[in-house]
Amino acid sequence: MKTTTATVPATKTYTTIRNITVSAMLSAVAFILMFLEFPLPMLIPSFVKLDVSDLPALLGTFALGPVYGVVIELLKNLLHLLIKGTSSAGVGELSNFLLGAAFAFTAGMIYKHHKSRKAAIAASIIGAVVMGVISVPMNYLVVYPAYVVFYHMPMEAIIGMYQAILPSVNGLLECLVIFNLPFTICKGLLDALLCYFIYKPLSPILHGHR
Repeated sequence: MKTTTATVPATKTYTTIRNITVSAMLSAVAFILMFLEFPLPMLIPSFVKLDVSDLPALLGTFALGPVYGVVIELLKNLLHLLIKGTSSAGVGELSNFLLGAAFAFTAGMIYKHHKSRKAAIAASIIGAVVMGVISVPMNYLVVYPAYVVFYHMPMEAIIGMYQAILPSVNGLLECLVIFNLPFTICKGLLDALLCYFIYKPLSPILHGHR
């Protein structure tokens, strides 16, 4: 009986250490993926770039839980601040964290209560939509005003970049709804698609199985 009782805390300690280790590994991968970004100038102004750095957080949220998904997003952006630095007083990193955390946490919470492949797909889609919706007020109230201050870029010039693609758009909010909202959702769906294909092969590593 004593051996059995002692085994429970030992197992919990092992699980916690493993989860922390896997989270650190996924955070490092996410940080690297932040540098693998590219513009889509025919679809959205070139200063908005596509990357898949939220993929590790999505893997982590499904394997370890929604809190770990948020932690991975936090560590990714802290690494970016510490190693690369920032040119926007951390506003860009804050936005990246909040949007990625909303994506991972939403997907993780849904999957936590309905653990199946279909639920994971639905959770990823809902998470991507939540991230896209949140991106509109985040960009409108925080990120783009920060660009005006820190990059000395007039708001009219920013809107002009959108108008170069679609001349009929008028005003920042309209630009964000027409361009950034679907772009951010598609970005999340791309992460979800990649997660769908690589989660099972990586599952033994993520769950500590041999």
